[in-house]
Amino acid sequence: MIELVSLCKRYGRRMAVDELTLHVDRGELLILLGSSGSGKTTTLKMVNRLVEPSSGRVEIDGRDTRDLLPHELRRRIGYSFQQIGLFPHLSVGENVAITPTLLGWEVERVATRVDELLRLMELTPEVFRDLRPDQLSGGQQQRVGLARALAAEPEVVLLDEPFGALDPLTRDRLQRSFQKIRRELELTAIFVTHDMVEALLLGDRIAVLHHGRLVQVGKPEELLRVPADDYVRELMATPRRQAAVVERFLRSESRGSENP
Repeated sequence: MIELVSLCKRYGRRMAVDELTLHVDRGELLILLGSSGSGKTTTLKMVNRLVEPSSGRVEIDGRDTRDLLPHELRRRIGYSFQQIGLFPHLSVGENVAITPTLLGWEVERVATRVDELLRLMELTPEVFRDLRPDQLSGGQQQRVGLARALAAEPEVVLLDEPFGALDPLTRDRLQRSFQKIRRELELTAIFVTHDMVEALLLGDRIAVLHHGRLVQVGKPEELLRVPADDYVRELMATPRRQAAVVERFLRSESRGSENP
């Protein structure tokens, strides 16, 4: 479905993405995982031509993205990114409705889709539909950005830290909601995160980037069992440590309940 072939992005002497080749199957969620500066967001932006590659190519459904006008390409791809990018002069509902409206959807269909997605994002339409972005918290703005990315029922979705500004409980609920809708709609998605636990929970496969290069790609259990190098091993150590701490607390609680 999505092919990245020898993809490179150079800024002066610095290589932000270096000879990246990846394949994303139809209906798959591929996680791009790595620390800040690893090339995750640059890669995502090259998929929909917000950033043009220095060399290499991107294909979607067998078609080179350079054969499409950038605005035509972006209307086919849902995109939720870190900076959110809501239009400040438009209401929440109008922000979510932008792409379906540009695609010529009927007004009633657009309104129904907007309310459906706001409810999915736990934003009551009657309360939030007519608010402006500056009347929302950062987490609420992020949810509106995700709703906008899904609004036109795209086959491909690009997500850059879409749950990063949310509190843990809301983040968990929306992660589960997103997984459900992704599978129902058979979305093909590339998801950027630096959160190892999120990567393990959500990804069908995980691609680890380090200094712009692909270090390892595989299913979550493969990265946990057989890390390719010390960098991947260090990344995977974090969720292991967290799980071990929780397990110790649970064992302690269990012993306490047995000895009142």
